[in-house]
Amino acid sequence: MEEEDGFEIVPVVAIESPCTNVCRIGADRLCEGCRRTVAEIAGWTAGSPEWRARVLADLARRKPGG
Repeated sequence: MEEEDGFEIVPVVAIESPCTNVCRIGADRLCEGCRRTVAEIAGWTAGSPEWRARVLADLARRKPGG
């Protein structure tokens, strides 16, 4: 990577997120918008792509009535 003024320039990679900007934790302890747990929301950007893919795959069964 190149350096500019002593800082390494690294590419930015977009991370897909299920966030819907409805950020309320319900009685079931899941976000009412995206259905993730607080731990999943907090760890989203640091989680591995494989971990995020597993969470995304699991969200469908978390939908109310799902």
